[in-house]
Order: sequence, then C-alpha cells, then structure tokens
Amino acid sequence: MDADPYSTAESIALIALAPRAKSRGELFAHLKKRGVTDDVANAVIYRLQEQGFVNDEEFARAWSESRQRTKKLSRRIIAGELREKGVSSEIIEIVTSEIDPDTEYAIALELALRKYRPIAHLDPELIRRRVHGTLMRKGFSSSVINSVLREIGVV
Repeated sequence: MDADPYSTAESIALIALAPRAKSRGELFAHLKKRGVTDDVANAVIYRLQEQGFVNDEEFARAWSESRQRTKKLSRRIIAGELREKGVSSEIIEIVTSEIDPDTEYAIALELALRKYRPIAHLDPELIRRRVHGTLMRKGFSSSVINSVLREIGVV
C-alpha cells in the first residue's frame, strides 16, 4: 500500500528545508522534480508557511544579508538571484530597498581594496581595469565604481 501523497510530499519538503531555508518557488520546483502533483505541492507549501517553515520575506532578507557579507554582491545581483529562486517582485523590492546605499558603497570599497593591495605595484591603468572589472562583475553601478576608484586613487 502506497503512503499518502501529502505525507510523502511533506517529508520531501522537510528534508529539503533541513540544510537551509528555501523560497516558495524553490520548494515548489523541488517537489515537482520529485514527482509531486501541483495540488499536493501547493497544499504542503501552504501548510509549511502556516507553521513558519517557509517565509519568502525572511528567506530573502537572510539571503541578501548573507550574499552581501560573504560574496560582497550588489543590490542588483542579489535581486537577480532572488528572482531566480522564485521570490516575488514585491518581496524583492522590499528587501533590496533595505540595503543602505552607504552600506553598498562600503562593501564595494572593501572589495576594491582587497583586490588593489596585491596588485598595487602594477601599472595604474592595469590596476584600474582589474578593480573596475571586479566591481562590475559583482554588479555595482558605474557611479559607485567611479567613486570607489577615486577614493583608492586609481582613476
């Protein structure tokens, strides 16, 4: 006799949530990949939301803080990652609007200095290109990048 599909789906979801929190979209995709029907997946996710195991706003906030702290990413890149994880545009807007421009600038400056120190002896144009490229890949705006480059003296 097969187990109740709801119980099976709930077990799959709880196991998926054990290593780290997940967004509704991530959890839904995971359940679908494991063969759970849309109805059952939605019911399980709804129940887990009621119990506090799934909360997209808390997930997005924690993801944002983690990515700023560990990867030194900009608001724009974080928003893109959250979009890929199935977080709604409204929640992404709320969470990214909480990223203080001064904090984002400080992150960019810290990253630029970390890149600059080991190459400080090289040609200034090469230094500028390398630091600029690093900040661009992390998603910082041109205005932030130019300010940081001026501050570290490689413009």
